[in-house]
Amino acid sequence: MENNIKLTREYHVHSVYSKNNHGKSTIEEIVAEARRKKLKTISITDHGPGHIMYGIRRKLIPVQRREIDRLKEKYDDIEILMGVEANVVGYDGQIDIKDSEKKYFDFINVGFHDGVKFVDNKSFYNYHVMKRLSWMKKSTKQKMIDLNTNAMIKAIENNDIFIITHPGDKIDVDIDRLAQACEKTNTVMEINAHHPHLSTEEIKIASQYNVKFSLGSDAHRFQDIANVEDSIRRVKESGLDTRRIINID
Repeated sequence: MENNIKLTREYHVHSVYSKNNHGKSTIEEIVAEARRKKLKTISITDHGPGHIMYGIRRKLIPVQRREIDRLKEKYDDIEILMGVEANVVGYDGQIDIKDSEKKYFDFINVGFHDGVKFVDNKSFYNYHVMKRLSWMKKSTKQKMIDLNTNAMIKAIENNDIFIITHPGDKIDVDIDRLAQACEKTNTVMEINAHHPHLSTEEIKIASQYNVKFSLGSDAHRFQDIANVEDSIRRVKESGLDTRRIINID
């Protein structure tokens, strides 16, 4: 494995469009930092609108698209993409991006998050109540893991998903089963620098399958763009072949 790993394409960054000051930087500040760090690609991936606290407001999705298109014309030395970190909002695999909104995005990432508005009471129960009950009984925990994993697999089967963000964070999933599904759907699994997942052991499990990986800073301020040192540490500890990471040189 190569000793020097350099991130060149960033696919997970939040801007001021993630509401309630969750993202601290403007898109132009993010682009300026990405150019300073010599990135080839910078992507804006604010939380999907189903996140009650931090999601982008639906009416601002086309506004963000226009701003990114304007910056693409202004800066021709870097690829600027508009993505989104969508949320699983239904255990039938439903995400919080409407079909009519998908045209605005260059790609869609998806993850589990606390603070989302689930589409039905059953999904709310599976995520919030089962998570708490799982501490009481081993069989309940396994049932919760199966439900979570099934929901994420349905999400990537029913939607054109680029990357699963921090899989295994927020709520437990079966990484082995999820990796098998990612192999079939050509979905990338993220090694998130802001969260501890994928962990070293989870990378080892997922890498048994023909899956690609992405390093994501999950930056919430422009200074943290491309800061993926902890992700790189886990890659090295796991022995992952760096040719399987899509956004490094």
